[in-house]
Amino acid sequence: MKNSPLLIFTISFIIFIMPMATTYSQHVISATEIVKRADENMRGNTSEADITIKIIRPTWSREMNMKAWSKGDDYSMILITSPAKEKGTVFLKRDKEVWNWIPSIERNIKLPPSMMSQSWMGTDFTNDDLVKEASSITDYDHKLLGKETISKKDCYKIEMIPKPSAAIVWEKVIVWIDVKEFLQLKAEFYDEDGELVNTMNSSEVQEIGGRKITSKIEMFPVDKEGNSTVIMYNDIIFDKPIQDNFFTTRNMKQLK
Repeated sequence: MKNSPLLIFTISFIIFIMPMATTYSQHVISATEIVKRADENMRGNTSEADITIKIIRPTWSREMNMKAWSKGDDYSMILITSPAKEKGTVFLKRDKEVWNWIPSIERNIKLPPSMMSQSWMGTDFTNDDLVKEASSITDYDHKLLGKETISKKDCYKIEMIPKPSAAIVWEKVIVWIDVKEFLQLKAEFYDEDGELVNTMNSSEVQEIGGRKITSKIEMFPVDKEGNSTVIMYNDIIFDKPIQDNFFTTRNMKQLK
């Protein structure tokens, strides 16, 4: 009996798609893994950054410059370098503790969890947004909502719900992460009533420090028209060794 052309075609097609199906299954990625990869893109094992922050209001604006260091999820340090009024102010995160050195009074203050939702240095970011007491990976449950296009890029749309044990002010956060390069391009922050409070947009993808990052981050409070805060990464060095003892309250007073 001769083989039917249709049968030969069917068998050939099945053989052809089998490796494709296997490859696809190997590349299925969870919402948590997507968030983790986006976080690692901007953080690295360690990072040392030069940053400018611009606070924009309807009738005025001002700039701050700062240096920032991080190591993994547990350590971060921020030093304000200008303007003169805030110069020398330092924020330190060690594990779940956050400290603030205020040079004008020569005093180190430990920030309680209740202060993490307050404005950071008069910006539209919270203390937690900048100092990162909460982990976007371990302190949230993640759910993939689908895909959407942001700035002409295909993105994963992910809902992040704080775990009951996490001291986080937001009821939920929705993030959009680029499918190809795992860069977070947008985030929305919702309060306990389910109302949208802040929208954060990330743009100007550049290769800095040997990797692609979004070098411009803008935060817009929904109910304050004309208000925004812009973070610009001027330079960043990734994966340069930093000892744990750099991130100490003692070292906060010595940074320059």
